[in-house]
Amino acid sequence: MTIKDVPEGWEIRATETPFVGNKTSVRTDEVVMPDGSVARRDYQVHPGSVAVLALDDEDRVLLVRQYRHPVRQRLWEIPAGLLDVPGENPLHAAQRELYEEAHVKAEDWRVLTDVYPTAGGCDEAVRIFLARTLSEVDGERFEAEHEELDMELARVPVDELVRGVLAGDLHNNCLVVGVLAFVAAQQGDGLDALRPAEAPWPARPCES
Repeated sequence: MTIKDVPEGWEIRATETPFVGNKTSVRTDEVVMPDGSVARRDYQVHPGSVAVLALDDEDRVLLVRQYRHPVRQRLWEIPAGLLDVPGENPLHAAQRELYEEAHVKAEDWRVLTDVYPTAGGCDEAVRIFLARTLSEVDGERFEAEHEELDMELARVPVDELVRGVLAGDLHNNCLVVGVLAFVAAQQGDGLDALRPAEAPWPARPCES
């Protein structure tokens, strides 16, 4: 048996969208189960996201800290953002987020991992990149608003982040997955064996 996720689509008898928000919506599908019964499934429809584990030349990860209202906590995270435009190139979106949130650019980009953070209730797909060979970006900084107005920045050693994850002190999905995937890659086939930055992403195909 091959341990690999595969595409599959069960029959949908009916669908409706009871809520449409600014970036996401809620959809209700009536799905035919294996025994022939029909069950209603509510889930959030999401455009997809990218995140960046940016590693400097001292093996420190660039973090941002901001308030997340749904969980009522200020979380340490890696730079991340939505795929705002349908068909947007994920690498270009990741480069934009790294610039906007940390005013940094990177020369070496790889795909670290792809995840569905909450597949039981949301169709969001996230591509997490590894970015290396960092440098500061010249020019005007991105104009922050809302939760980003008091965003903090830090650079933290990988080992310290691993301890924080395992101690239950760090909770952001992309940070947790990204850091542990980085360590696994480093101790496995090596970082240079990671997929190239433009590797196909069937969950969110890009048009450019």
